[in-house]
Amino acid sequence: MAKLAANAYGDALFELTLEKSKDNSTHMDEMLQEVVSVLDSFKANMELKKLLTHPQISKEEKITVIEKIYKGRASDDIVGLLVTIVKNGRASEINAIFEYFINRVKEYNHIGKASVVSAVELTDELKKKIEEKLISLTDYKEFEMSYSVDKNILGGLIIRIGDRVVDSSLKNKINSMCQSLEKIHIS
Repeated sequence: MAKLAANAYGDALFELTLEKSKDNSTHMDEMLQEVVSVLDSFKANMELKKLLTHPQISKEEKITVIEKIYKGRASDDIVGLLVTIVKNGRASEINAIFEYFINRVKEYNHIGKASVVSAVELTDELKKKIEEKLISLTDYKEFEMSYSVDKNILGGLIIRIGDRVVDSSLKNKINSMCQSLEKIHIS
């Protein structure tokens, strides 16, 4: 349920930003930077999050705090969204809302996220080739890549883009062969 609410608020902010971007081509980038900045401020200040989610502090007091902190430092759209979130009792979801918005903007700008797991550390040259291959196989213009090493996969790669996974690891191939062999009945 919380994820649906975060998506709804994030979608509303994205649609508003998209509408305002028709008149100002840099508005989307500016809003993205602002949302990242506000999100960072929430992540850095756990006391603020505790205050905004504390059940014994009134919504009016929480709204006053939001306005004192962000009015004049953030756009009216962001302040208004934060006030609405607090009024509706969704302050605990502020991070999720802003992260969802950030992901929507990146999708809109055709920027994908990919994670690559390999058995050994990859060279910069190989990382560049992997990214180029992913760009050629998808609709994305660029990728935010993350790489990790897991010696348990023995060899090959596991690549995740969103909910899609390509597992060409040696461990996966061995497991597939074992499952195929188990299906063979010898009489």
